[in-house]
Amino acid sequence: MVFSGRPERSGDLRDAVCLMKPGDLPGPAGEVFLTWRRAVERPISLAGLRRAFPSHDPVQLADWLDAGQGGPVSKAACVLELILDDAPRDDVTALVLADAVLARALGWDHLIPILTHGLKRSDLPKRGGDLRLTCHRAIVLGCIEAVRMARDLARRAAHLKSLVPKLRAKQAAQAAEMFLTCDAVTPGALPLPDRSARRLCDRLVALGAIRELTGRDVFRIYGL
Repeated sequence: MVFSGRPERSGDLRDAVCLMKPGDLPGPAGEVFLTWRRAVERPISLAGLRRAFPSHDPVQLADWLDAGQGGPVSKAACVLELILDDAPRDDVTALVLADAVLARALGWDHLIPILTHGLKRSDLPKRGGDLRLTCHRAIVLGCIEAVRMARDLARRAAHLKSLVPKLRAKQAAQAAEMFLTCDAVTPGALPLPDRSARRLCDRLVALGAIRELTGRDVFRIYGL
């Protein structure tokens, strides 16, 4: 949301989605979160991007996905510039598509927001060679953070898996799988009675397998 000039940060995005009730609308912050989640959860394809951007013209999405020449970074910078020239306020589409083009050019199956993580809001108005140079620098920063995060998540995931056979709660294995596959989980989403779910979350936090992500005493959300 920083790119859009909105005040919401990661915690606000998490709350907007995890605390939704059936029939609730996610709001602008939640829509950004859901767009990125839809874009990254499936292999890169036009069909997957259409699912992330249902209101966009599929022909236009295909054109953007195939735009650009040269190496992976040049292609990503070209797509970023092209979309922002056409729609200066549509930074979400520009960033998602730029990272999708980068990932596909590198031969990756899934989009990883490497470029987006390394960019700043002040970088988006740049064009041409300045934008390409900025994208190169952003990707270096994004890769460093992605490697750090992957190492931390892999360690926590391995620790959580090692604890599952020792957990007494029924459905503990299914609960652990949710923590391994979801960004964030509320106790109420776990396949356990409410009190048992909260006890399991507290136990896993104490064992260092998961973290409480909000710092609140109520409406808590947990994840690796």
